[in-house]
Amino acid sequence: MASPRSVPVSFPSPGATGGLAGYAEHFAESEGYLDFGRFGPPSRDVLDTTRLLLEQSARADASTVDELMRQELRAREAAAELLGGVPVEAVALLPNASTGLFHAAFGLPHGTVLVPAREFPSNAYPWLRAARLGRVRPVTLEPDAYGRVTPELVRQALTAETVAVSVSAVDYRTGYRADLGGIREVIGPDRLLVVDAIQGMGVTDLPWAAADLVVTGGQKWLRSGWSTGFLYASPLALERLEPTLTGWTGVQDVGVFDSQEHPPAVGAARFSLTNLSPVTAGAFAAGLELVLRTGVDRIAAHVAERTAQLIDTVRSVGGVVLSPEAEQERAGIVAFTMPRTEPVLVAASLAEHGVTATVRPDQLRLSAHGSTTLAAVDRVHRALTSLPV
Repeated sequence: MASPRSVPVSFPSPGATGGLAGYAEHFAESEGYLDFGRFGPPSRDVLDTTRLLLEQSARADASTVDELMRQELRAREAAAELLGGVPVEAVALLPNASTGLFHAAFGLPHGTVLVPAREFPSNAYPWLRAARLGRVRPVTLEPDAYGRVTPELVRQALTAETVAVSVSAVDYRTGYRADLGGIREVIGPDRLLVVDAIQGMGVTDLPWAAADLVVTGGQKWLRSGWSTGFLYASPLALERLEPTLTGWTGVQDVGVFDSQEHPPAVGAARFSLTNLSPVTAGAFAAGLELVLRTGVDRIAAHVAERTAQLIDTVRSVGGVVLSPEAEQERAGIVAFTMPRTEPVLVAASLAEHGVTATVRPDQLRLSAHGSTTLAAVDRVHRALTSLPV
């Protein structure tokens, strides 16, 4: 019996989505899902692409692996466009944001790095591990009374030994949107600005070009599933970061197996450790392309509207909003407390009304996306008004 041929993969059409209603039609999360800051349910595009690529791999023949490996370039091209049209060579795929932060921490050979206090742990451990090996030393940067890391606070903390500043584009606790342009201005052109973009990429319009190293995962706001992400490296980052963690796929002449150490690859490819899943790369590309077709500005506008409605709803029932007051300072996260009710009890009421939220010991977090309807806000209102007075 002849072996089956690989079937060409058919991907969703790159045509217009027909507005945010058209965008929402790509998703199937429950009506009250408001936990995108933790995980963004992937689109049907991502599911279909994953299935098609897995089916192709199951019918493998002599051309299958090479065909599948082309998905990496497809994803890198989409990521480069999402960043505003940076060179594709400046982008590398990652399995998660943490891998990119470890590249930054272990790539800097000396000096100090400003790292905000109470950051998400993924922006803390890489610097701590690098410090224990005698490379860079993290210096804690205390946010202001509102939890913000402002350009002025960064300016005050700079010393002659500061070689980099590492911040989150959007604070995971409050949704505060960092002033990347302002931070870039105060640190000057000779220090690296490292940005963890996972809570803002694809849903918040930020000046990514202000950063030297941008890392993100695709499982949250990019809605592309786990084990997806990318890294962007500026010319300064490529110059300053030593390829300490470079693997066999991150070197020149990668296909020459001569038992010799090869020089690092040109561009961001040097941050590759090994081959990633081409199935995952294709799925990631599908997720990124949906964002590009819809437009970050349109998604961001919808998220801003739903975020404002959630804030008004929380305040209308006596809740205390911990997220920034000014719309230009916040992204899609609404952090809050109910002064007379423990978060776990508020969470129980939200769950009873079909609302999925992030629950922490000291607060709750709601986060809407481009597919979130007004009905989700109504569910929150009913849940909070049902709490005992």
